[in-house]
Amino acid sequence: MPSCHSLLISPEELQQLRAAGAPVMVFDCSFELSDPAAGPRMFAASHIPGAVYADLDHALSTHEPVHAVSAGRHPLPDRETFAAWLRHIGFHNGMQAVVYDRNGCNYCGRLWWMLQWMGHAAVAVLDGGLQGWEAQGLPLAAGEASGAPATSSDFVMQPALVSLASTEEVLAHLNAPDRRLVDSRGAPRYRGDVEPMDPVAGHIPGALNRPFSDNLGPDGRFKSPAQLREEFDALLGTDTALPVTVYCGSGVSATPNVLALALSGRPTPTLYAGSWSAWCTHQPPLPVARG
Repeated sequence: MPSCHSLLISPEELQQLRAAGAPVMVFDCSFELSDPAAGPRMFAASHIPGAVYADLDHALSTHEPVHAVSAGRHPLPDRETFAAWLRHIGFHNGMQAVVYDRNGCNYCGRLWWMLQWMGHAAVAVLDGGLQGWEAQGLPLAAGEASGAPATSSDFVMQPALVSLASTEEVLAHLNAPDRRLVDSRGAPRYRGDVEPMDPVAGHIPGALNRPFSDNLGPDGRFKSPAQLREEFDALLGTDTALPVTVYCGSGVSATPNVLALALSGRPTPTLYAGSWSAWCTHQPPLPVARG
C-alpha cells in the first residue's frame, strides 16, 4: 500500500477511498459497558454500509486465560488469537482499516491500538465517529452483523508498532521522576470519589489524570494537533523524551489517549492494558492513591 491513513480519517476521505475501489474494511466498535448486548443492537439499527461489527467482549478481549496477555476486566488476547479473528473475517495485510464507534472513540481506539500492535500501520479512527458520518449525509445501512464467516485471509502479523506494559513493569517504575503515568478515566473515578466498575476506588500512585474525552472538541472530533500538544505539555511537561504509559479502567478508554498523544506529535506512549481493574485486584495488594 503506497500510502495509508494511520491516525485519523475524515468521513469525506473514507467515502473517497470507497468510491475509488480501494481495499478498505470498516469496523463498527460501538459498545456499552453497562449493557454488553447494546452494541449489536446499535449496529443492527444503523451502521456504515459494509461495516464489520467488532465486539469488545468477544473479538477485542479474551476470557480464556491461556490466550490472555493482560489481566483485568477486558483481558487482551494474544497476537495469534487476534490474528486468527482477522483471518476469519477476511482482513488482509493490503487493506486500509477504518474503525469507529458512536461513543466518543471509547471503544474503537482499542481496535486501532490492536491493529497497530499487529504491525498494521494502515488503520485510522473515523474522526467524529458514526455521528460525523451521519452529519455529512452519508449513507447508512441496517441489519444484524453476519454470523457467517467471510472468505478467510492469509493475514500475517508484523513487528508491533506499539508497546505494552505489564503490572510488574508499572510497579517497578512507580513514582519514577523520569517517567509519566497517565490515568484516562474521568476525574471522579481517578480521585476515588466513585467506582462503578471495580472493587477498589482510587488510582495508581503518581499517575496524572487526563480523561480520554478531553481529546475531543464540541463537535465530537479530535482537537487540533497544536491544541493537543499544548494540553499534553501542560500535563506532562515539555520534555517529550520522558517515557509515558497510559491506563484506564480495563485497557480500553486509555487507547484514545495513545492516539491523541501521537496526534500531538509526541512519541506513541505505552499501554498498560490490565489497567486499574488488574492493579486493584492484584495479590498481594498494590498501593492505591486517592484524591
